[in-house]
Amino acid sequence: MLHLRIPDQELWDPISERFITVKGGELELEHSLEAVSKWESKWHIPFHDAKKEKTYEQNIDYIRCMTLTPNVNPAIYNYLTEQNVKEITDYISDPATATWINDGNKRGGAKQVTTAEIIYYWMTVYNIPESYQKWHLNKLLMLLRVAAEKNSETYGKKPKTGNLAAQRRALNAARRKKYGTRG
Repeated sequence: MLHLRIPDQELWDPISERFITVKGGELELEHSLEAVSKWESKWHIPFHDAKKEKTYEQNIDYIRCMTLTPNVNPAIYNYLTEQNVKEITDYISDPATATWINDGNKRGGAKQVTTAEIIYYWMTVYNIPESYQKWHLNKLLMLLRVAAEKNSETYGKKPKTGNLAAQRRALNAARRKKYGTRG
């Protein structure tokens, strides 16, 4: 979770010809699957699409979707400082885990665009509880990658041919002995 402090802003009011102070505030933000799902429901485009740059309005709206603080004045998002934006960007980029998987050099080939529905599907496939949708998104994605990796280790590898032949010979020998046959 990211705790952000938006400072008070002093702005010039041309009508009254004086400076006015706009009150800042505190925001709690969470970069999570839940936030991505809200954002994608509104914009109808994948959040994680490296080919398409998001507009300023879309980026600000994602910050709104990340907000956990109740009853936030919507105007506060107009007063985010450069430091606030940097903190948010760093937070979203943070892997939020010490786990890593060596993918080798996967160059070329088509890469699937990951939408919230795809992530929910993966969570279902790997029996990951729905409550994990509130985790930092990068941590959840790493958990899904670990689940896929461990699943392929368990089920994806074919037994070596020599092992299969030895197992069959042992089973056949046990059956011959049990039934008193020669073949």
